[in-house]
Amino acid sequence: MKFPSARGPVSASLLDVLRGPADQGYEQTHSLRKAATQGVAATESLISDEDLQLALFCLYELHYGGLDGADERWEWNLGLLAVRQGIEARFEQELRAAVELPDLDAVSSDEVASVLFGLAAVDSGPSMSRYVAKEASLEQLREFLVHKAIYQLKEADPHTWAIPRLNGRPKAAMVEIQADEYGGGRPDRMHSALFARTMRGLALDDTYGAYVDAVPALTLASTNMMSMFGLNRRLRGAIVGHLAIYEMTSAQPNKFYGNGFRRHGFSSDVTWYFDEHVEADAVHEQIAGRDLAGGLVESEPALLADVYFGAMAALAVDAQLSARTMAAWKAGDSSLRAPLPVNA
Repeated sequence: MKFPSARGPVSASLLDVLRGPADQGYEQTHSLRKAATQGVAATESLISDEDLQLALFCLYELHYGGLDGADERWEWNLGLLAVRQGIEARFEQELRAAVELPDLDAVSSDEVASVLFGLAAVDSGPSMSRYVAKEASLEQLREFLVHKAIYQLKEADPHTWAIPRLNGRPKAAMVEIQADEYGGGRPDRMHSALFARTMRGLALDDTYGAYVDAVPALTLASTNMMSMFGLNRRLRGAIVGHLAIYEMTSAQPNKFYGNGFRRHGFSSDVTWYFDEHVEADAVHEQIAGRDLAGGLVESEPALLADVYFGAMAALAVDAQLSARTMAAWKAGDSSLRAPLPVNA
């Protein structure tokens, strides 16, 4: 990914550090650690903090495809890990405070799945998918794709971190789901590749990270949450709960999304991504609920609360982002930090 533009003192300091060599030791990051500590203490809401969410996104990107020109040794630099942990601690604290967990009575896989399906069925506010299906303009469809591109162009990767942290039934379930996400071994059918095809159909740049500068903090927070859950073994219950609710709330919305693009005259070449998820996720939701999430709780009962936390945090952040986006659209404004150029 190309270096994004800084959004404040923390991201500016981080990007400056990453442009240098990674062989000068722990003290090289001293100014960054000081800025991050001050930023975390001063922010009213880390979830919507532009500077800190961008910094966290870039820190996580070191564990994915990296930043163009950045020394790859930065990935495990102790100073950067300390900065990341400081931001993560506040991020996790806010996410936990934003949700109220259901009763922790479930003990069997079927009971866990039943609770998760119940959470997925709760009406959390205005429906983004129905708006896209019936009202969204062509320009709003393009903005919708730009928001989604931050995760969808690396779709499945954050959840895949969980595979070596699971065993038995939940591990097998995770692998089964992820194999479909990666196209069953066919590169052209990887869901990230299908999404890139959709972007090209609307004259958008499908290069990973091309629109990081365009999206608000909440969009970054949605993806950062997945990375935090996936990269921290102690949060393996949360990443499992996140994936389970993600699959359970996918099939019907993707049907509406596809209809919204068809309403504007786009063919199956553009809607393939959404149509694929209607079929695949109808199967995945059962595997994710019973075998993955339920299976994990049966094998590690102490993780039940975190499974619910991951699911509810996903729903909460998605609801905030949808509300922000739709409020902007209904006011006649762009939902991005700056409107897309006409031929973006």
